[in-house]
Order: sequence, then C-alpha cells, then structure tokens
Amino acid sequence: MCQIKMIGLDLDGTLLTTKKEVTDYSKSILRKAIDKGIIVLVATGRPYIGIPEELRNMEGLRFALTSNGARVLDTVRGEVLIEKLLPWEDAVRTLNVFKKYDTLREIYYDGQGYVDEAKMKEVSKYHHNPHMWEYFKKSRFAVPDIMEKAKREQRDMDKVQGLFADLEERELAWQELTQDHRIELVGSLKYNIEVNAAGVNKGTGLIKLGEMLGIRREEIMACGDGDNDIAMLREVGFGVAMENAEDNVKAVADYITGNNDENGVAKAIEQFVL
Repeated sequence: MCQIKMIGLDLDGTLLTTKKEVTDYSKSILRKAIDKGIIVLVATGRPYIGIPEELRNMEGLRFALTSNGARVLDTVRGEVLIEKLLPWEDAVRTLNVFKKYDTLREIYYDGQGYVDEAKMKEVSKYHHNPHMWEYFKKSRFAVPDIMEKAKREQRDMDKVQGLFADLEERELAWQELTQDHRIELVGSLKYNIEVNAAGVNKGTGLIKLGEMLGIRREEIMACGDGDNDIAMLREVGFGVAMENAEDNVKAVADYITGNNDENGVAKAIEQFVL
C-alpha cells in the first residue's frame, strides 16, 4: 500500500455516530492526520451547509466534497474547485416523477437545500431515522412551493433528493428514473433517492481533486458505508468500508473497519495512516 496523502470521509453512518456526532477520539485522530500533512476532507451527499459546524470550522479541514461530488470546495479561499450541476430540465423532470408518490422533495443550490414548508413540518414521516430530524430542520430552507422555487430560479442545481414515506413507492420511482440516462441515481439511505448529473459521484470528484493537488489515486484513502460511497471506495487506492456498511459496499472495499459508533474511521486512520 502506498503512503496515504489524502483521506475522503463520508459522514452519515461513517464519521458520524448514530446520534450524528463526531466523537472526541475521532476528532483527535483527524487532528493528528492533518498535523502530519495529510489532506483530510469530508466527502458527503449533504450540501455544504449540512456539514456539522465543528467540522466546517476545524482548522486544516480545507476542502469539502459535497452533494456526492457535484461541488468540491476550497473553504479557505472560498472557491468552487469542481462543479458539475444537474441541468434544470433534468431536475424538473425528476421532481415530477417524485411528485407521483408520497415524497418530501428537495432541491439544492449553492450548497443550500430547499424544501416545501408543509413537508418540513412532516419530516418525521419521511426521514425514518429520528436522529436526522433536527439536522434536517436546521440545515434546510423552507419555501412555500418547491416547484415554484425551481421555476423561478430556472438554473442548474447541485442535486435533487426525494425522501419516501413508502419503500415500495421508492422502488417504483427508482425503476422509472433508471430509464433516464441523463441522470445519476444513488440511495445513501434505504428510503431516499438522490439525483445528480450523469457522471457525478464521490469517486470521480475525489480523484479529480487529487489530480489538482498532485496526489495520485494510489495515495488516496476513503471511508464509507452507503450506496453513494461505492464509486469512491472502488476508485481510490485504499477503500475502507464500515462494519455497518451494506454488503455491496463491503464487496468493493479493501478493508472493513469497526462501525460508526465504535470510532471505525479513526481506528482505520490510526492503523493505516498514522
């Protein structure tokens, strides 16, 4: 294994505990890696504003891969380094598919998520994990009508997401959307569908950032647990799946670490990097 020079970390189910917290132990290990000169960054499906404040403000955590790689940021310079947005027409078409079902629909612009005000009040119906409710309310901006917002903006988006009250309806929507080759689908949660522009994924974003920084694929490590992490773990030199990861994620990993409630990320970094 090559010397690791960059580490991409998924958040939910990976770096964050079930309660959506970063343990003190994990923070101390991240600090040691950063102090050693390793580029450490969040690689998440969340918009930038959805990254926990303690991570956004952590000294040395300079880069952020957000919305599954649609936007990669240099947070120190305030620059967007990589951007591949979902075309407006594709986003509207996707939203209309979601509208057929009992869904909470979200659109993302410039690192901020927007949601229907009425659906925001019913978040417990659509986010099946209670630990996501407070995060969702704090990180989304409520608007009277999500489609009116999209039509008024009439510009390309970071990402579109649908949260489904019924898992059978999610499967029907997934089958319909997979026929559209102009978009990229992932489901980081069992009850959601995330839609990006075709070709967008965490792996592509992480490798491209590495190239910009003079870091080879073989020198990049990544940790993840969900469907939207598969491309990332497959693409990098050393892919680490969490013990709590889905089987298809574990299948592409080079190593399986402990679960997200047992500092699995920190232990992997300590073992293979520090």
